[in-house]
Amino acid sequence: MLKRIRTILAAVVFVLITLLFLDFTGTLHCWLGWLAKIQFLPAVMALNVVVIVALVALTLVFGRIYCSVICPLGILQDILARLRRKKNKYSYSREVRWLRYPVLVVFIIALVAGVGVIFQLLAPYSSYGRIATMIFQPLWMLGNNVLGTIAERADSYAFYTVDVWMKSLPVFILALVTLVILFILAWRGGRTYCNTICPVGTILSFLARFSLLKIHFDAEKCKNCSMCSKNCKAACIDYKTHTVDYSRCVVCGNCISSCKFGALRYDYAKQHAKANTPVDSSKRSFLVASALVSTAALAQKREKLMDGGIAELEDKVAPERQTPLTPPGSFSFDHFAQHCTGCQLCVSECPNDVLRPSTDLMHFMLPAMSYERGHCRPECTRCSEVCPAGAIRPIDKDEKTSIQIGHAVWIKKNCVVLTDEVECGNCARHCPAGAIEMVPLDENNEESPFVPAINEAACIGCGACEYVCPSRPFSAIYVEGHEVHKHI
Repeated sequence: MLKRIRTILAAVVFVLITLLFLDFTGTLHCWLGWLAKIQFLPAVMALNVVVIVALVALTLVFGRIYCSVICPLGILQDILARLRRKKNKYSYSREVRWLRYPVLVVFIIALVAGVGVIFQLLAPYSSYGRIATMIFQPLWMLGNNVLGTIAERADSYAFYTVDVWMKSLPVFILALVTLVILFILAWRGGRTYCNTICPVGTILSFLARFSLLKIHFDAEKCKNCSMCSKNCKAACIDYKTHTVDYSRCVVCGNCISSCKFGALRYDYAKQHAKANTPVDSSKRSFLVASALVSTAALAQKREKLMDGGIAELEDKVAPERQTPLTPPGSFSFDHFAQHCTGCQLCVSECPNDVLRPSTDLMHFMLPAMSYERGHCRPECTRCSEVCPAGAIRPIDKDEKTSIQIGHAVWIKKNCVVLTDEVECGNCARHCPAGAIEMVPLDENNEESPFVPAINEAACIGCGACEYVCPSRPFSAIYVEGHEVHKHI
């Protein structure tokens, strides 16, 4: 019963949190956003005391069920391990302390020192976010486009096609390498990554040693058949000594279901001493299920943002910005870098194709803004709504229009008004803040061409001017970021 409950809950959580990353319509985060916020590291970064206390209490009562029920990377390991059809494929092994604890120390140092690359490489939720965003979501969108093409031919609006593009080749390669490594480790040893490399697993292992409910042996019933050890994905059961390494046990229930003699139990330590005391397994199962199942608040379905008549422009080259652009609500670049876990959820949810993982070595994998495929619409606040780590705080539409994340800069040598001697004014017409005005280049010449003049005090850095600029390959106007956001 324990294994069945754990499997069902894990499957539900995994499917829902994966859909949260796959969703490109912006409708599911209202319903499923809480799944990202109950992840351990995002809760720590956001200083979400309620979630942290709940996860600590959950571990102290039930053991490391977070790793087998809530963590998507942990559940993914179970899925990959099941692809190997060989039965009784595991065996007991000692804890690899020489690797496990140094990795945790490096992780903590990277977190304190603000070395985001190391932090994001080791964080389990961030690793799964990269895999889901860079690998799973494009495949999902391609499948959607097949249905969209079929629907179009049938004069149906049930599906619509979307652009599928490579947001970052280096991060895609890293996500693919991570998935391959996870597959190899899970194929060979089940929970090797979870119990040797994952810093969250190591942190929770300190608490799991003192959990109220644990897997216990009944030495009188045990026949030393070794089936429990051979089915333990965490390699933490030594059937010869009748001991369980609780720091690595994720309470998957495989050992109990594989024991034919009823020698293993998941119960209280004191209760185990009373061999003749019957245990109501149905009540225990109900207790486990009640502790793991939570409900999400209902939210209204958001309508799909329309393009607003702006033509799609392609083949632009991103400018070299002196200061990276960070989303409204992130306060400053330093705040964003210190709190972001690199889970890429904001990247997968951005409806305007503005956010993508940075390829800059100093800020690798940190979401960055760029306006080659769209601009940051003043009415869109989705990234601030889905961020679980507090790197982008929630803001409303009115507040967003007053946040200045950067300012526009005009590059005279790139402007088509001068290079092609044509009238333009795209930047001024599409500026939502009214910060651009077309003025004569030479006020004393009546035939002087009109060029953009920028009011930096009114510009919010949304990038509409940069996106619609017809100059190729570099825009004649681009947005330079601000290290600290301003309110105008």
